[in-house]
Amino acid sequence: MASIGFAEDLTHEFKSDKSRLSDSDIIDAVVAFANTDGGELYLGVEDNGEITGLHKDHSDIARLSAFIANKTVPPVPVRCEILDLEKQVLQISVPRRTSVTASSSGKIQRRRLKADGTPENVPMYPYEIAGRLSSLSLFDYSAQAVPDSSYQDLDPVERERLRNIIRNYRGETSLLELEDEELDKALRLVVQEGGKLIPTFTGLLLIGKADRLYALVPTAETAIQVLVGTDIRVNESFHLPILSAFEKITEYFAAWNREEEMEIGLFRISIPDFDKRAFREALVNAFCHRDYSILGRVRIQINDEGLTISNPGGFVEGINADNLLDAEPHGRNPVLADALKRIGLAERTGRGIDRIYEGSLLYGRVLPDYSQSTSNSVRLFIPRGVPDKAFVRMISEEQQRLGHSLPIYSLLVLNALKQLHQATLQEVAQMLKREESRIKTTIETLVESGLVEALGTGRGRRYLLSAKAYGTGNAVHYVRQKGIDEVRYEGLILELARKQGKVKRADVVELLHISPAKAYRVLNRMADTEKLTLHGRGAGAYYTIV
Repeated sequence: MASIGFAEDLTHEFKSDKSRLSDSDIIDAVVAFANTDGGELYLGVEDNGEITGLHKDHSDIARLSAFIANKTVPPVPVRCEILDLEKQVLQISVPRRTSVTASSSGKIQRRRLKADGTPENVPMYPYEIAGRLSSLSLFDYSAQAVPDSSYQDLDPVERERLRNIIRNYRGETSLLELEDEELDKALRLVVQEGGKLIPTFTGLLLIGKADRLYALVPTAETAIQVLVGTDIRVNESFHLPILSAFEKITEYFAAWNREEEMEIGLFRISIPDFDKRAFREALVNAFCHRDYSILGRVRIQINDEGLTISNPGGFVEGINADNLLDAEPHGRNPVLADALKRIGLAERTGRGIDRIYEGSLLYGRVLPDYSQSTSNSVRLFIPRGVPDKAFVRMISEEQQRLGHSLPIYSLLVLNALKQLHQATLQEVAQMLKREESRIKTTIETLVESGLVEALGTGRGRRYLLSAKAYGTGNAVHYVRQKGIDEVRYEGLILELARKQGKVKRADVVELLHISPAKAYRVLNRMADTEKLTLHGRGAGAYYTIV
């Protein structure tokens, strides 16, 4: 029995074609793939992976591709290919679409994983369509008028809280000069329908009365949990407008966010467990980018390992955990995001993610982690960590010298070198998952500023943090990381040759952590000065002491 060699999952599906799979089943499968993450449909394969072959009616792939395009709305451009395995199998590759796709009969489906991990195609319901469109930035849920809502559902107390936030967080002061209705219109908290002001989802989420918010937007739930070891110290869930929930959570956070102080010259700076600005941006992001069309809650957990903030709704189209720092800022709820920026809670440039990373980088800690995010939720984990005070001092002094904060890429490179100790440009770029050309400009700028030192030239050029990063009390560690300079190269090579009887270029590369080209030059120089004798050529060449 021949098998295709892998199992069905969210992006792979098998269909038996022994009795000729119906046209409607093919269209349904294509639509479900298009409305999820795309994928491959294999005709002629059983559910268990057994290859049973393609029906002759499906061998005309040009005709089948045209048929699929004609039976899907908007047309799905699939790619068909016949695979010659034990028996013929048809692979239909379906791209992920940037819109909601339906069959020509109006049927809309999507894929999901069942409890046992196997995939299935299920109907996409109307409320899910709104969530899908918002994740593709084609629909702004937060800008829509709330059905069955009235202007009286907005809370004057919450509106006053909004005004206080504008004052305290340096929002647009011109907003404070507006009357209540004008303020609501300016922030698009309301829309006018039939001569009446109706709250938008943004309005109800920000300043709605708690009971009306619970009744009209039951998905707007927030939870906070604080654990010390396995003991639960705080465990609370509530339906409150965002501004009220923000202040409540901030109070809990402040109570459990320990701080220590250190002196840098005439200044005293505070080093918290978690950076306050980073926490604020992460919390605002969770409220701002969550999918309010699906059940779930914004959840904050503080424990011995770190801080976790999660929200329903995965990353929007084009955003993933690897390109967060480079992607063009855009969100799921643009009107809500704009309101939060204008009142001062969110980063006005749309680069709040920089603040989140900066909150860890400034203290020499491990980077924030988004790796546990899925298509259904975004999960940010900010690890705890002992601050590197010498590193903090170096960054603080450099920023005081410059008169402004260091760019986020400079902080990323410094953090990478802190972890790698000594690395080439290629190794730093690989760790940061960025192009070498971009990292090269940053790292050479840091060399010029004296924060990074460089050893060697060319592709073998290596970088390490300068002595500033180790402080006066840890000079030994700095010397160890800097390694052996060229003055000592020959002595170490001779010592190795005595112990081994001979030495190869690869031995020198491993011993001195230099490039093969540089090792070759050093060995040739020692041969020219008659300290070593060369034996053989090419890969088998070695050197002995004269």
